Amino acid sequence: MLLPRIAQARDKRALRVMLLGQSLIQRAICDDGWPGMAAIAALLRRADVVFTDLETPIEGASAGEPTRSDATLHRAPPAVLDCLKALGVTLVTTANNHAWDLGTGGILSTIDALDRRGIVHAGSGRDLDTAAAPAIQQTPHGGFALVAAAAGAIRPGAAAAVDHPGVNEVRRRDDGSLEPEDVARVLAAIRTARASGATVLMCLHNHYWEPVQSDTPAWQKAFARACIDAGAAAFVGHGTPAMQRHEFHRGAPLFHGLGNFVFQTRKADGAYGASAWRSVIVDARFNGRFVDARFHPIRLDATKRREYSSGAPELAPSGAP
Repeated sequence: MLLPRIAQARDKRALRVMLLGQSLIQRAICDDGWPGMAAIAALLRRADVVFTDLETPIEGASAGEPTRSDATLHRAPPAVLDCLKALGVTLVTTANNHAWDLGTGGILSTIDALDRRGIVHAGSGRDLDTAAAPAIQQTPHGGFALVAAAAGAIRPGAAAAVDHPGVNEVRRRDDGSLEPEDVARVLAAIRTARASGATVLMCLHNHYWEPVQSDTPAWQKAFARACIDAGAAAFVGHGTPAMQRHEFHRGAPLFHGLGNFVFQTRKADGAYGASAWRSVIVDARFNGRFVDARFHPIRLDATKRREYSSGAPELAPSGAP
């Protein structure tokens, strides 16, 4: 469906971007394929940019020992990146609470694996400057920049520092407000990216959840609006395994929660409600600013296979929730 604020014809000259939910992908599902794979890939490959949240560290020579010991440990072989790339993914955020599941070395092995495959990424780095910096994907229709950060559940040692690899963390103070230094760093990166002439996407992976996961905290809404004011053309939120409502600020969309695109969990069947297995692909167009967007509903396969849920997406029938 077309977002209701748009009544104009779609501009074929605009930059086309697919915005996906988070990808908790721990095995390369493309090797075996699944019934909806071809249709998903055909849709995504029409875009100039395909964006997702890589919610797992990638194994490699530099990866460390696991920093978790339960079903919430995320880790994946490099082949999962080949799978995402084959589906059409070109741009990822690596800023999330699972980036450190294989320690600091896992953050570095993930960066190296993405670089080798030419997948543009932002949100973690070898130091704070690189973790906070915008990443720009060049397209025939101009540059598309990503600024990415994570808030909540960032464990000691996982955040980037001046002399330490990690994720770009936005901290929350005891009074519930965001740390001004962290907010200023994010907004400065957005301004830098916009000054380069690129269209800018801001992504926040948030684990400061509300009691009802489909609710968006007021502070996130305010932060998202500040990102638009700084020059972002759109805001995307990840973190909760469920969708949240979208809104607009100064004509720019705030997609506060896009749920999941791939969801391979080791947790017991039924650990997540039905909302974890439904999402949308946001098919958006930009021309420096937001032009329009369509929603393509998807459903994820919750069937357990080889320890993990399949988690594979397929396009849902038109009009599905």
